[in-house]
Amino acid sequence: MSKITAAITAVGGYVPDYVLTNEELTKMVDTTDEWITTRTGIKERRILKGEGKGTSELCVPVALEICKKKGITPMDIDLLIVATVTPDMVFPATANVVCDKIGAKNAFGFDISAACSGFLYALDTGARFIESGRYKRVMVIGADKMSSIIDYTDRATCIIFGDGAGGVLLEPNEDGYGLIDSELKSDGHGREYLHMKAGGSAKPASAETVANREHFVYQEGKMVFKYAVANMASAAEEIMRRNNLTSENIAWLTPHQANLRIIAATSHAMGLPDEKVMINIDRFGNTTAGTIPLCLWEWESKLKKGDNIVLAAFGGGFTWGASYIKWAYDGDKIEK
Repeated sequence: MSKITAAITAVGGYVPDYVLTNEELTKMVDTTDEWITTRTGIKERRILKGEGKGTSELCVPVALEICKKKGITPMDIDLLIVATVTPDMVFPATANVVCDKIGAKNAFGFDISAACSGFLYALDTGARFIESGRYKRVMVIGADKMSSIIDYTDRATCIIFGDGAGGVLLEPNEDGYGLIDSELKSDGHGREYLHMKAGGSAKPASAETVANREHFVYQEGKMVFKYAVANMASAAEEIMRRNNLTSENIAWLTPHQANLRIIAATSHAMGLPDEKVMINIDRFGNTTAGTIPLCLWEWESKLKKGDNIVLAAFGGGFTWGASYIKWAYDGDKIEK
């Protein structure tokens, strides 16, 4: 019997309608369009507006798009994994909420929290369920409503993040397509440089934590940049070495969209030209767990069966990693 691998057979994506431009941010904090663009590569980001709308609202259209493309219903899904650091609630899991909203009554679900590396962690986890032979359809969604934990008086963070979601369907494959290898890492000491100070069990929410604005993202940008450049590139290089990948036989790099300079450093370390690198940070900003699947969604029509694709990410915690996928279908043949 041939080895079962987990192949991506459909992708979906969603970004909210509201566009927050650099120009609008200049009216909120002391910054300029030039300052933001030269340091991050970001021109605009999307924001989910509306009372009571959480991350699940971003996930639902992604899940339904994937089902439509595959000609299945939510009842056909065996498992839904949502990678997010902005769950609708502390519990239940956002995956459970999404299952309820789309009617995936045969599925079980859970969340994975690994910040910007969340999609890679979730993808690798979902693949194991497929490889076991027990599950046939596993949906993996990376989604974050970062605007819910961003301080729009802090110019160090409010310029970076946006809201969005992307996802994939994993199905069994015996022809060598799908997730081939992953290199996933974490180092908890990095929490010192990128975290949310309050709201967890170590420092529960209180009137004092709210007054001190401790429920927003805290980031020491220079330290995060330093570690991101080194570790994102090293994980991608290790994936290349283990799988005999070269700049010539890699079709695409799908990097986490944190900062244009970090993306450039990673692609340079891999020896890849710009035309092989997926970039949409200029329009969506950093959507955390949503960036990589959103790239796959936007580039789907350009992806060819057999393409070698490397995914790479670095996130808070610290978490980081890279994955190697052999693409399973011709994207230009998929009906939108």
